[in-house]
Amino acid sequence: MRGRRAVYGAPAEDYAQPMSDVAAIETRGLTRVFGSQVALDRLDLRIERGEIFGFLGPNGAGKSTTIRLLLDLVRPTSGSASILGFDCQRETMEVRRRTSYLPGELRLYPGLTGQQTVDLFAGLKSGAVDMARVNRLAGDLELDLSKKASALSKGNRQKLGVLIALLGEPEVMLLDEPTSGLDPLVQRVVWEILRREAGRGATVFFSSHVMSEVEVTCERVGILRKGRLVAVEPVASLKGRSGRHVEVSFAGEAPPPSAFAAAGVRELRREHATVEFELGGEIDPLLKALAPYHVLDLRTEQATLDEILFHYYEKEAAR
Repeated sequence: MRGRRAVYGAPAEDYAQPMSDVAAIETRGLTRVFGSQVALDRLDLRIERGEIFGFLGPNGAGKSTTIRLLLDLVRPTSGSASILGFDCQRETMEVRRRTSYLPGELRLYPGLTGQQTVDLFAGLKSGAVDMARVNRLAGDLELDLSKKASALSKGNRQKLGVLIALLGEPEVMLLDEPTSGLDPLVQRVVWEILRREAGRGATVFFSSHVMSEVEVTCERVGILRKGRLVAVEPVASLKGRSGRHVEVSFAGEAPPPSAFAAAGVRELRREHATVEFELGGEIDPLLKALAPYHVLDLRTEQATLDEILFHYYEKEAAR
């Protein structure tokens, strides 16, 4: 691997690209089969350094399996994966030195306080942990480290998990549903922390069902369905080429559907004086179709990421 050669000091002619060109995370044909169940199907993915990447999909899509393969917690049936140029199976210790992990089902030592838990995990780090930074982060999260894990609510246990994942300023963070169980205000704090981590050059790879956090934190997303990667796109372009909803309120009864047949829209909802359309392209044809009528109000909004994902799943299911 180019990254490994650079780290161990091989001559420059042994590798064609500088270390900075090595991906933070890269998989090639990564596949995992459990019995007759294909959990992950030939995943090809490249994530750059300093990127916040959202991994989306319903339960059972293969998100957690991917993270476990990256950490060598399970072995691939075929294919390969690397983090910072280190092979995730052959060089797993090098990968783990540079990586942090927040599992989807976090388990803590119930008899240890938050501080003792932090000290335990900090002691496992190969380098020094800045405890002043840890205390600042705990303050940001409003986390009381003096309480035992057994006395913490689900939300506070999750905060502690996030704090542990931040120890030692890891180069790559693998987070499985990082804001699960957190209230909306704390979710926003976590999003801001993740943006700061990316700002210092860390790579954040997280799975999520919370579409709002993907929209405000991620640069790109990957969409999984039944173990297959069906799309990888910047969030902006994913939303930009998606449809929008247009709700039109008329002065009297709404015109019949035939009035909008040439406008390239799909009617979603109709009430006496209000019609909601789904629009895939420019709004101009709809405006021209509306011109003969007395329009009281027109409201437009972009499709949510939830709706975009639903369309992807619908499209894949139809294949």
